[in-house]
Amino acid sequence: MVKLFREKLAQRGARGIIGLGRVFSVMDDNKSGSLDIQEFWKGLSDFRLPISPDECRQLFTIFDSDDCGEVIYNEFLRAVAGEMSPIRREFCMKAFQKCDKDNSGELELSDIKGLYNAKMHPDVQSGKKTEDEVLLEFLDTFEVHHALKNPEDRDGKVTQKEFLEYYNNISASIDDDNYFELMITNAWNLNDNNYSKGWGNAI
Repeated sequence: MVKLFREKLAQRGARGIIGLGRVFSVMDDNKSGSLDIQEFWKGLSDFRLPISPDECRQLFTIFDSDDCGEVIYNEFLRAVAGEMSPIRREFCMKAFQKCDKDNSGELELSDIKGLYNAKMHPDVQSGKKTEDEVLLEFLDTFEVHHALKNPEDRDGKVTQKEFLEYYNNISASIDDDNYFELMITNAWNLNDNNYSKGWGNAI
């Protein structure tokens, strides 16, 4: 059903981020920034997608990744865009492997400490947080994407699956492969450049 929806959008010329944004805006009748099941069904009908009401509910559940009963734009974008390309995945894997120094398959606080200097983070500078607290929050940004439906998985460690899921979501909002490559390379210093900036300015 998702594949069929993608094909219908492509036939309408809705390719890329701008095109999908327009589709979402058209479906969002009340301009709330999210789609409820009625707006979603109307949108599918407008695109002449041949599915039943039950199939519509199933598709809505797929799009509604956090089970809140509404589909927000980022969820819509990710569902339609699908998985990132093998080239993008390869760059993400290079970043993960660079962090995972002990080859445990998980990133922990000690792994991130080796890449980022939290001393320059504004909250550390002001004394609001310790360096470890800032780094743990950084790790949590990766876990939160995977844990929307699996909250018990939030354990302070980032698995390869969680890492890739995070970048799958980011990838959906970036059309250009070269820009995505540059973003990953700079964020994780895959070129091993000697940066003098602290963690707060590194990303």
